Amino acid sequence: MPKYREILKINEQYALDNKKEDSGVKLLLMHFSKMDSADLLLSMDEEMPDKLYQDFLYGVDRYIAKNIPVQHIIGYQDFYGYSFKVNSDVLIPRFETEELLGNILLIYGDIFEAEKIDVVDIGTGSGCLAITLDLEDSNMNVTATDISKEALKVAKQNNKKLGSNVNFLLGDMLEPLKGMKFDILVSNPPYIPNKEFVEDLVIDNEPSLALFGGVDGLDFYRKIIKNAESILNERYIIAFEHAFNKAKELRKIIKKHLKDVEIIQKKDLQGKDRMTFIIKK
Repeated sequence: MPKYREILKINEQYALDNKKEDSGVKLLLMHFSKMDSADLLLSMDEEMPDKLYQDFLYGVDRYIAKNIPVQHIIGYQDFYGYSFKVNSDVLIPRFETEELLGNILLIYGDIFEAEKIDVVDIGTGSGCLAITLDLEDSNMNVTATDISKEALKVAKQNNKKLGSNVNFLLGDMLEPLKGMKFDILVSNPPYIPNKEFVEDLVIDNEPSLALFGGVDGLDFYRKIIKNAESILNERYIIAFEHAFNKAKELRKIIKKHLKDVEIIQKKDLQGKDRMTFIIKK
């Protein structure tokens, strides 16, 4: 049998030749071999067992030839140090959303200090934002909504598996929250314009309901911003992830509907405008 190093190199090149990320091949090998990155590195010059080789090649074929995301093949995606179940009913958590979460944890302490606060995540999907906030800060009492029963099923499974205590509600945007009040509203809503090109790996495997946000991609931001103060306390934070080219338009929508607020817009690690925070003190 060929060695791990040789097999990995050949299949990473196979991925690149087919316009797929070579990092996905390494993730598949780690999954099927049940090794972490360090163990795999130490095993590079060993021969790969035949059964593992066949399982790995099957996984690579599904990823490259069948166009199935690696995360769907292995069944999970790591997010902020936690492993979240994902499938075709939810978006695969992205690194940019980890940055949004990290900034929420940094910013909120300046506004609320050590107080117990109520947080809501609108359009929770896999639950990655809501669950991680709940796990990372014991002062946060977290609620999350989604219009998709299938997505909430996945989120609840993640909630149980990770030992968090998020309250999940089924419904469209703010509808299931009537009569409730929160200190922080966070959302990573669908924000791709309806006619914008989306690569096949995404459009064929992730729910359209969680991808597209109207003609300009801002429909859900308008809905949330217009009605946000009906579910927020007098002092609040709203935190959004959004498309890198929509920061200025989003600022205009905020100024139209929300008065006496501070608007902070931050770039992600790639230097793109990805996050907007609205603060009312």
